[in-house]
Amino acid sequence: MYRPTLDPLADSLALSAVAAGLPIVTLFLLLGVARVRAWLAALGALAVALLVSITVYSMPVGQAMLTASQGATFALFPLVWTFGTAIWIYRMTVTSGHFDVLRRSFARVSDDQHVQALVIAFCFGSLLEGLAGQGTPVAITTVMLVALGFSAMKAATVALVANTVPAAFGPLGLPITTLARVTDLPAGDLGAMAGRQVPVIALFIPLLLVGMVGGRRGLRGTWHVAAACGVSFALAQFVTSNYLSFALADIVAGLVGAVVVAVTARVWPPRRDGNQAIGAAAAGESTRVEPTAVAGGPAGGASRVLDLTSRTEVAANRPDPSIEVWRAYAPYLVIVAIFGLSQVPAIADMLNAVTVNFNWPGLHLLTGSGVPSSLPVFRFNWLSSTGTLLLLAGLVTMAILRIRPRAACAAYGQTLASLRWAILTVCGLLALAFVMNGSGQTMTLGSWMAGAGGVFALLSPVLGWLGVALTGSDTSSNSLFGGLQVTAAQRAGLDPVLLAAANASGGVVGKMISLQNLTIAASSVGLNGREGELFRRMFGWSVVLICAMALLVGLQATPALTWMVP
Repeated sequence: MYRPTLDPLADSLALSAVAAGLPIVTLFLLLGVARVRAWLAALGALAVALLVSITVYSMPVGQAMLTASQGATFALFPLVWTFGTAIWIYRMTVTSGHFDVLRRSFARVSDDQHVQALVIAFCFGSLLEGLAGQGTPVAITTVMLVALGFSAMKAATVALVANTVPAAFGPLGLPITTLARVTDLPAGDLGAMAGRQVPVIALFIPLLLVGMVGGRRGLRGTWHVAAACGVSFALAQFVTSNYLSFALADIVAGLVGAVVVAVTARVWPPRRDGNQAIGAAAAGESTRVEPTAVAGGPAGGASRVLDLTSRTEVAANRPDPSIEVWRAYAPYLVIVAIFGLSQVPAIADMLNAVTVNFNWPGLHLLTGSGVPSSLPVFRFNWLSSTGTLLLLAGLVTMAILRIRPRAACAAYGQTLASLRWAILTVCGLLALAFVMNGSGQTMTLGSWMAGAGGVFALLSPVLGWLGVALTGSDTSSNSLFGGLQVTAAQRAGLDPVLLAAANASGGVVGKMISLQNLTIAASSVGLNGREGELFRRMFGWSVVLICAMALLVGLQATPALTWMVP
């Protein structure tokens, strides 16, 4: 049995924290400074984490390798299973030509790319996060934006920024319920507190998205639509999380926001001057993402690529038949319906009845307090997992779009082939996270930050931010640091509900720099190998947003804003 210690290096927590932070520093330097490919950055950071765990933390080599293997397997199931299946559904709609129909339909609502970014990336993405999560919103909304005429890089950056504020409550409140379980605090109070933090940031995300799409000119012409979107989304998220059910916060906010954007854009259309961004679909143009060599593949371009070609078969001035429009929307309606039904208690119990939980063979870990760790427990929820539900949605999509089984299987094979380097990246990243967690490196970092006393109110969201940046999941970050936040709050005389919720709220702005999300966004639109560029574009905004969240939580810990704490 391996039992981690918090201060293995010279009995100093500070020195141990420096050693524990080396894998994260390595990851960021390789990705953001050295500009190496994402899979090399992930494997390099994993190698450093293994070295630190074995030499500094005295973790047995066998236990360290087994921990890494469990993390890599977790990456394959459920993560790769989820976003790979989501991209497969998209490929089938491209093959059938219905993605072009969907593109033209969205363009008829508004041919303005700023409005399209708000409706698809922010509002529809929030709906997907509330139902599915695990990278599904990024995988789906990026390709939808590309089909509407966005460049691949712009689609990826917009989708990543949009997939921030919904993360605290999705899917279906799982991050909050996990936080309640590890902290023994009421889930309702935690959800209400997060609902008084995240919506403040949500007010400004639509304005940021509009600025990313069209710069200052876009803001001047579309600020009123973005403001209406932000206000309606934030109010809906606040009201739902505080007075209805935090599990439905993202779903309700996404739907309300989409309706408000559509109405506002129609009543007060965006102003266009000069080169105002207009979607390619407005003119019925075909949208194509030029094939990008897959990271690590031959330089000559012989490697497989994610070809996102869309074929236009109907003239722009001739509306598509109603039945074809319905078929174009059907895959996404099916996804919403299946995930909605899967949350009905009777159906959820049936799906979970066949879930298998088992200890990872040969892996024996204790927590720092000496009790058996839950990390070696692998949950194989093969029937209720997001990927399986997406597979069911894909089978229904096959029937609706009249795609033959052989063509569907070929599309899945092509999807996996194009994602091979992305899969390696995610496997390396999750192996890194598991090694850092199992060896005690993550807890060392958290305990060192918790020693800041009353100032920890400012650092509390940063801890959640780092957790999500490392694991790619607000749920995982809450399970890692939730208990630590409560302990630190009690030592510093701060409200434990405030700091526990701050972990979830701070984590949302870490999603845009998570290598897991960066890889999903890049691989979805043929940007394999350019994850480092995405990281550099996202990092500055992520830092700005986490500073804003830290300031908000710090003020909520003082008499100035204590009235916001439930």
